Order: sequence, then structure tokens, then C-alpha cells
Amino acid sequence: MSRPRPLVPRGDPADSVRVVGEFGVISRVLARSGTAAAAEVGPGDDAAVLRAPDQRVVVTTDVLVEGRHFRRDWSSAEDVGHKAAAANLADVAAMGATTTALVVGLACPPDTPTSWLEGVATGLADECAPMGAAVVGGDTVAAAADSAGVVLSVTALGDLGGRAPVLRSGARPGDVVALAGRLGWSAAGLAVLRRGFASPLAVVTAHRRPTPPYAAGPAAADAGATAMCDVSDGLVADAGHLARDSGVLIDLDRAALEQACLEPVGPLQQVGSALGVDPMAWVLSGGEDHALLATFPRKAILPEGWVPIGTVRPGKRGAGVRVNGEAAEEALRAVGAERGGHVHFG
Repeated sequence: MSRPRPLVPRGDPADSVRVVGEFGVISRVLARSGTAAAAEVGPGDDAAVLRAPDQRVVVTTDVLVEGRHFRRDWSSAEDVGHKAAAANLADVAAMGATTTALVVGLACPPDTPTSWLEGVATGLADECAPMGAAVVGGDTVAAAADSAGVVLSVTALGDLGGRAPVLRSGARPGDVVALAGRLGWSAAGLAVLRRGFASPLAVVTAHRRPTPPYAAGPAAADAGATAMCDVSDGLVADAGHLARDSGVLIDLDRAALEQACLEPVGPLQQVGSALGVDPMAWVLSGGEDHALLATFPRKAILPEGWVPIGTVRPGKRGAGVRVNGEAAEEALRAVGAERGGHVHFG
């Protein structure tokens, strides 16, 4: 006959995944996960059931690995939850859709405090709540005790609301390139944290908790956007994806970018001055702000929150990106940026 597992007070250092067990962790996490408005059957069964009036579902997944996408000494558990949700919600918005639910996969070492996982769940729930979305299911598994840390995989489901999805492949010569959201803030915050500082708080918070303009995605679709993507890896890199998929050249206007991202003078210039970095390097190559980049017909009226930052020009497939007519590589070199954005496995 096995002995009953001893009761461990919540918040005690011994209140770990190993002590609480899989179903204890699940119950504590779900208690903080909120309710999805689209859920007909929520967590608890083998699968959730969501209502899909549009009869189409937008699906996207992002994986966050401790030590690469977040550090527990830099970010709180709630920060990690917000960041994990934001990466997915921005992808859904970039299709012109609204997020309805999340599914989360978690791998963590057995000594992970359940209080930390509850914090992640709270961050996920708080980021999703304004849209009526919530975590509706997922899975938890034990990682090896000597593993690098926590791995969090988040899948978001979205509703197009009767709209046609806005793809990366629809940009046409003559279109206006426009931006919604901010660029460079997360990269500036990362630069600050890497040097052991935690201020200015504005950019550090931007790295810990991105604030994508979710509503701007559906608004762009309604306004006739021809192509759209979120800026997760860097403006030049992600504009390059859009240009290649559309078979066009995207020419960014540096003055328009400076006006949109660096005026009035603020934290980016402050950090740049302190670190000896041209803040345009972060604007052109910094990722994880999850701004939205889209193209619109030349005569379209841009929705609120969207600002023009360039033009679509004819180009052969793979023509890529220019800044003020010159190759993006030259513009990046001029501001001291090594590359146009994050390169996985690079």
C-alpha cells in the first residue's frame, strides 16, 4: 500500500511540479486561464469544441524556449505568459482575423514551482481577455531534470469574421507600405538587459511584454490591405518575406520611418545615446515588437493607427527590400546593424 503524498503549502519552495503532479498543475493553471467566448466545450475533456461561424479557422503556433526567448531573471512569469500570447495573437491579427482561443503545450523540469506556472497562465489569460479569448486546452510533460529549462508552445485559433485572409503574397506595384505599432523598443530593451540594467523601464517593459496593435489587423483587412505580416524578426527581414512572396520590391522611406518610430524624441534615442547605438538600427532590424506591416492600394484610406512608410515597386521574385532606393544591406551597414533581423539557426 503506497503512502499518501504529503500536503505541501502553496508558495512553499517544495511546491513544485514534481510534488503537485500533472493533474494538480493542470487544475491550478486552468483556474487562472479564463473563459473563451467561442468555446462550446472548454478544458476538461479530451478536446475542446469551439464555435466557428465563419466556417474557417486561422491557426498559428509559436514556441518559446527558456534562455533563448525569455530568461526568468529578466522577466516575471506573468511577463512570459503575456509574451507567449502576444507572438501568436499578432500572427492571427496579421491575417486580418481575431483570436478566439489558445492551446498550450508545456515541458518543464520537475522542480519548476507551480506558482511560476500559475503566473504564466495569468499572463496568457490577461493578454487574451480583451478579445474574449482564453486557453481551452493543451498538454504538460516533464522535461529532463538537467534540461535547459521550460519550453512553451502556444497555438492560437482565430476567426476571420467573413473577411478574406490577408496574405503575404498580395502586394502590387504602386501600393503604399504602411506600419501599425512600434519598432525597435523590444530590441532596445534587450540591449539594456544584456548590459545588466533595467532602465529606461519603457523599453525593458516593451521587451518583456510586447503590445501588438491587434485591432489594426482586421481594420486593415476591412480597408482593403493587399498583403500583411507581423514584424517578429525585424522590419527588413519581414518586409523581405512579404516582398519575395509577392514578387515585388519594397522601398522603405527612412524619413517616414524616423517620423513614425523616433519622433518625438524618447526612450530609443536615450538608450541609443547611452550605448553608442544608432536607434535606427533597432527600428530596421529589431524584432519582437510584433508591429503589423501591410500594403494598401495607393488611393486607399489608411485606418486609424496606420502610417505610410514606403512604396511597393516592380521587382523580380527575390528583389527584396531597399531603403531610400538603396540596398537594405547598405542602409543597415550605415546604422551599424549586422543583419536585417533575427535568423533562426543562424
